[in-house]
Amino acid sequence: MKKVILSVAIVLGGLSSFATPAFTKPQTDAVVMIAQKEYKEIKAEDLPQAVKDALAADFQTATLDKAYVNEKLEYKLELTIEETATTVYADKDGNWIEKE
Repeated sequence: MKKVILSVAIVLGGLSSFATPAFTKPQTDAVVMIAQKEYKEIKAEDLPQAVKDALAADFQTATLDKAYVNEKLEYKLELTIEETATTVYADKDGNWIEKE
C-alpha cells in the first residue's frame, strides 16, 4: 500500500510541474536598419569631364552601361570590359575610389 501511495505521489508531483505556467519574456521583433549610400542614376552625358577623361584613359576597351551619383558627388560606374561586368567608383575630380 505504501508503494501505491508513493507511486501516486510521484506521478502527481511530476504532473504538477507541467501544470505550472511558464513565465517567458515577451518577444519583440527587432528591426535592424543598415545605412546605405544612396546612388541616383544619371545619364552618361551628365558625368563631369574629369570622370569621362579618367574613364577614357584607364579603361579604353570598356563600355559604360550605367552611371550613378550620391550626395557626396561620388560616381558609381557600371562597365562592361570584354564581356565582363565591372563596377568602379570615382570622385568628381576623376580619382578612382576603392570600395568594398
